[in-house]
Amino acid sequence: MQTLNIGSIDLNLFVVFEAIYREGSITRAASLLSLSQPAVSHALARLRDRLEDPLFVRRGRDMVPTPRARELIMPVREALHGLQGCLTGMGGFEPGQARRTFVLALRSGLEACVLPGLMRMLADEAPGVDVQSLTVGRRELASTLAAGRLDLAIDVQLPVDAEISQQHLMDVPLVVMLRADHPLATGPLTLESYLVARHVLVSSRRRGPGLEDFGLAQAGYHRQIALRCQHHQSAMATVGATDLLLTLPRVLAEQLPLPNVVIRELPVRLPPLSLYLYWHRDQEDDPALRWLRSRVLVGQ
Repeated sequence: MQTLNIGSIDLNLFVVFEAIYREGSITRAASLLSLSQPAVSHALARLRDRLEDPLFVRRGRDMVPTPRARELIMPVREALHGLQGCLTGMGGFEPGQARRTFVLALRSGLEACVLPGLMRMLADEAPGVDVQSLTVGRRELASTLAAGRLDLAIDVQLPVDAEISQQHLMDVPLVVMLRADHPLATGPLTLESYLVARHVLVSSRRRGPGLEDFGLAQAGYHRQIALRCQHHQSAMATVGATDLLLTLPRVLAEQLPLPNVVIRELPVRLPPLSLYLYWHRDQEDDPALRWLRSRVLVGQ
C-alpha cells in the first residue's frame, strides 16, 4: 500500500466519505452536504483512486463500507471533529461526544488524590475522553503550559508568571502514618514523641526541607529525616516495615491504605497543604479546558 502525504489529498474528500458512510447512500449524502449527486460520486471516485480501495460497494440501494473504510472511519471522524472545533472556536464542548486526550501535570503524590474521582466522572460524562498524567518540573511549568504540551497542572501554591492563571482547589490537612504495632501507636501521638522519632520525607528533590518542615521551622521545631524517597507508596511500605513515621496529606493516606499501618493526627498545628489549578491564559476561554477545570473543581 502506498504511503500518502496528507498535503496531496483534498481534505474535502473525507467530508464526502464520512457523509456516505453515515447515510449509506450517495443520494442522501449529496442531500446532507447540499451537493449534486454527480459531485459526490466524483469526489468518491477521486478518493477511491488516491486510497486504492473501492471504500463502498453497492448492495441493493445501500452503499456498504469495505474493511478499509471501516478502518478509516473513526480516525477520519476524530480528525473532522477536531477541525470543526478549531473553526467554531468558542462554539462549546460536548463531553458525551468528545474524543480527546487531556494532559495533566500531577506530582506523584497527587495522582491518587485526583485521578480516581476524575476518571469516575469521565466514565459517566465523557467516555471518549482520555487523560495523560505526567510530572513537569516546577521551573518548566509555565513554558510547558505556554507551548500547549500541557492542559492543566495541579500543585502547591507557586510563584507564577502573569500569563499563568491559577485557582485554589482545596486545602488538605496533614496526618501521620506509622506501623500498626509501633510503640507510638498505642495512643494519641504527642509532639515530643513526634520530634524524637525518625521520619520519611517524600520529595523529588535531592536536598532541602519538605513543606511540613517549613511549617515546623516556623513553629520553632525540627525533626530528623532518616529516609528521603521519591514516592508515597514506597514511603508507606517502608513505614509498615520500620519505626519511621511519615507525614502526608490525609486524603492520600486514606486513598492508599495499607493493612499494617495506622493514621494519627499531627500533634502540632500546621497550615494545611493548599493545592491550586494552573493553566495558561491563552486557554482561559477554551470550552473543553473550561469544562475540564470545572469538573476537577467539582470532583474535589
